[in-house]
Amino acid sequence: MTSVPISATYRLQLRGDAFTLDDARAIADYLQRLGVSHLYLSPILTAAEGSQHGYDVTDPTSVSAALGGSAALRALRAELHTRDMGLIVDIVPNHVGVADAAQNAWWWDVLKNGKDSVYADFFDIDWSAENGAGGRIAIGVLDGENDAAALAIDRSGAEPMLAFHDMRFPLAPGTADGNPLAVHDRQAYRLVNWRAGLATYRRFFAVSTLAAVRQEDPRVFDATHSQVAEWVADDIVDGIRVDHPDGLSDPAAYLARLRALLGPNRWLVIEKILGAEEPLDATLPIDGTTGYDALAELGGVFVDPSGETTLTRLVHDRTGVAADAEWLDDTESVLKRTVAQTDLAPEVRRLVAAIARDVPNSGGAVALAVATVEVLASMRVYRADYEPLAGTLTRVVGAVERRKPELTEPLSVLTRALIADGEAATRFSQVCGAVTAKAVEDCLFYRANRLVSLQEVGGDPARFGHSPNEFHLANAERANRWPMAMTTLSTHDTKRGEDVRARIGVLSQAAQEWSDFVAESEKAAPSPDPATGMFLLQNMFGVWPAGGAGVDTVPQLRERIHAYAEKAIREAGAQTTWNDVDTEFEAALHDWLDTIIDGPVGVSMTALVARLAPHGWSDSLGQKLLHLCGPGIPDIYQGTEVWEDSLVDPDNRRLVDFDSRRGLLAAAKEPPPVDGSGAAKLWVVAHALWLRRQRAESFVGGSYTPVFADGERAGHLVGFGRGRPDQAPDVIALGTRHSVRLSETGWGDTALTLPDGEWSDQLSGSTHSGRTDAASLFSRLPVALLVR
Repeated sequence: MTSVPISATYRLQLRGDAFTLDDARAIADYLQRLGVSHLYLSPILTAAEGSQHGYDVTDPTSVSAALGGSAALRALRAELHTRDMGLIVDIVPNHVGVADAAQNAWWWDVLKNGKDSVYADFFDIDWSAENGAGGRIAIGVLDGENDAAALAIDRSGAEPMLAFHDMRFPLAPGTADGNPLAVHDRQAYRLVNWRAGLATYRRFFAVSTLAAVRQEDPRVFDATHSQVAEWVADDIVDGIRVDHPDGLSDPAAYLARLRALLGPNRWLVIEKILGAEEPLDATLPIDGTTGYDALAELGGVFVDPSGETTLTRLVHDRTGVAADAEWLDDTESVLKRTVAQTDLAPEVRRLVAAIARDVPNSGGAVALAVATVEVLASMRVYRADYEPLAGTLTRVVGAVERRKPELTEPLSVLTRALIADGEAATRFSQVCGAVTAKAVEDCLFYRANRLVSLQEVGGDPARFGHSPNEFHLANAERANRWPMAMTTLSTHDTKRGEDVRARIGVLSQAAQEWSDFVAESEKAAPSPDPATGMFLLQNMFGVWPAGGAGVDTVPQLRERIHAYAEKAIREAGAQTTWNDVDTEFEAALHDWLDTIIDGPVGVSMTALVARLAPHGWSDSLGQKLLHLCGPGIPDIYQGTEVWEDSLVDPDNRRLVDFDSRRGLLAAAKEPPPVDGSGAAKLWVVAHALWLRRQRAESFVGGSYTPVFADGERAGHLVGFGRGRPDQAPDVIALGTRHSVRLSETGWGDTALTLPDGEWSDQLSGSTHSGRTDAASLFSRLPVALLVR
């Protein structure tokens, strides 16, 4: 194995129509100059035609021809090798894309041959006569009572197919004669109304076009990982990122098998979303998570806790909602019950049936379903079968029983099924994660509106920021336990980009000013719904152009705001939903957005952003420097080496202008001003990455030492030292916190006593030693990167 020491990764979102493996190879020189050690690719296996993300893999046995195929992958690897860089690839073990059955040979064969298909066991299908589809695979594509009349037999190809508009489905041998309805009724599948809530195969969450596969079957693992095995054998990849392992029947067993395939030294990180107080399972054969936990800590240390009371009161005054931790917890439970009874009802029904099979003569199904949903709604982790979570189910079931003693009997049935550790226990864990994702990240985080920068994947909006003490303890634990875990500030899944979050976080420092702004805005342009208005105003503040410019000075920004608002309100599901669109409310909302952008509120927003944007930039630079220098392996999401204004996907998957970044990097000769150009951020990113490669031992596996200032403004400085294992720091990273108040008072007598020796700031060129005034440290930039 040719191994390049990993110091930092750069994430690219590949697209067959716009950014291929060859395009990635064309920017390798830029990424090398930027200072990253490894290129980290989104999924590259063959996906649905036109896929812009790659998570809907249709053929796990081949590299996507649309991206350039295996030859382009090998050419990219060769290019990286010449530049002393490595390659990380994202894989999707939980599910495959089945939106167009003809594109997925395995799925097509199962639809055609039913239980007799050689691939029938690849998928988690309920073939029982009681599955709601008469023992057939239910495919939700119909949309009305008369849709079945649109069925036809397509005989234009080598074999006849069942046609429904532009969709095609296979026919079992010898079943093509007769009228289309009769032909349909002879198949192993049944086309049903998509609104019926009928799914007889396990899905990715509630997405019926993504069918889960059974990685617990060695035959399935070998087939779906044939390309991974080839990459390992041919030394193509240096590491793997695993998408959503919590959806698998046994994540620990899967990861053990994957580690055996990869060998002991290749980097392996997993997209594990940890609960608020959940530790990562140290028994897993991995290097860590993909960094959502670090994201919450890095952003949280810049949030000002003094703004919590004012922002909480603002929400209560405008909406009548408490907006505190208790309200968030109660709302989470309510949303989980709703999700379990609606979007994920098919999965819950199948779970309850499995419980009944595992515990014969278990009594009424209705009571058992109620008890099961109540336990699912009370879980605060994705799944509780990891080693550190032993006892979690005991506590949750006990709490439910105390709260609802009438459920004691059905809870005893659920208890026996979980103890039996059979099918029901497995399905419980899989459904638990899906319920959590759909209720929290995909709903609650679009409803809560106290400080939306806290509402991020893996985040906890009830926790109003992190103190420096909490930040340092978390970092020290990562340095000791997970020194090679991925850390991040932005991903393709984040609800908004890192710089947008940083600017919104500044509202915690200007809580009263923001409260006054919201009150005046609602007077000038009342929103169709106060809660929705408060949520969207914060997001608009996060992306609003700085420097006195209006929204229309940024191409497509108005359209992007409208698109984001539409997705946000449908995900929230309070006024309108994807499945039941309230056209009147949505029209009123879009009118309101334009009124905000074009009217006096927009003028006020421009003035507010002009005043607070510099503080957002300060926090952006601070969290970025601490991210790049902190414990773990930092990932830079594409384009985020300069300012970015991304919202949720697909907005955060927009194409990146690498030519402008290449030019900006080449032109960087001295510390640039912290302005709207983004040059200051690129300056910080490049210098931190260069230093990581030059002094690798001080970062990956290196020591971690908290740094504290003294003086009247000591709390505004946050930083740490890094050094070789068991040695004193030779690098110190420093950032400025809560700069709004600091801009009014100055640093005063605040100073930092540096360790012995002379220290050079890699960002400003200045040198320091001994006791150094904070004002001197931050005279050029709100961050400092000191090297002994």
